[in-house]
Amino acid sequence: MKIAVFASGTGSNAEALMQAASQKQLGGEVALLVSDKPGAGALDKAERFGVPSIALAPKNFATKADYEAKVVSHLQEHGVEFVCLAGYMRLIGSTLLNAYEGRIVNIHPSLLPAFPGLDAVGQALEAGVSETGVTIHYVDAGMDTGPIIAQEKVLIEANDTREDVFRKIQEIEHNLYPQTVKQIMETKVVGGDGQNE
Repeated sequence: MKIAVFASGTGSNAEALMQAASQKQLGGEVALLVSDKPGAGALDKAERFGVPSIALAPKNFATKADYEAKVVSHLQEHGVEFVCLAGYMRLIGSTLLNAYEGRIVNIHPSLLPAFPGLDAVGQALEAGVSETGVTIHYVDAGMDTGPIIAQEKVLIEANDTREDVFRKIQEIEHNLYPQTVKQIMETKVVGGDGQNE
């Protein structure tokens, strides 16, 4: 199955997915990397893996629907059947959701439904919780509200800094995301309503 990876930043999770695909450990091929930030580090990583990439700045489009329609046309050009969001910092709109209903997954650095949205690590530290984690979920129209596929806990020690927590989370993300995508590819657990079949 052909997969597109969406990333806005340095692309460490995108890199983990492309690495797994290059080692035949993803159950599919990363056919395209999409970024909403020209100059994002993820684009360099895609080049290193020989993965085609596009960078489209939403501000260059009149509406979100126009932007997403252009993204969808690129996805279709590359035969993309499944989308993995990997640090893509935009809420997915109806144009993209309708085109890939039940076939978009996201990774989020908390145990959803706790701490959705931006700066989940900061939210967890401010709340003073003793654990947070990683969630992989199907994407729906809400902010980190889609059906959960996989979760793994991360303990927050009393003296942990923000950087410590980020590091622990990333260690789990870089294993859990490729493993979960492989499982989805192997079982074809995608459905029109985003629920497991």
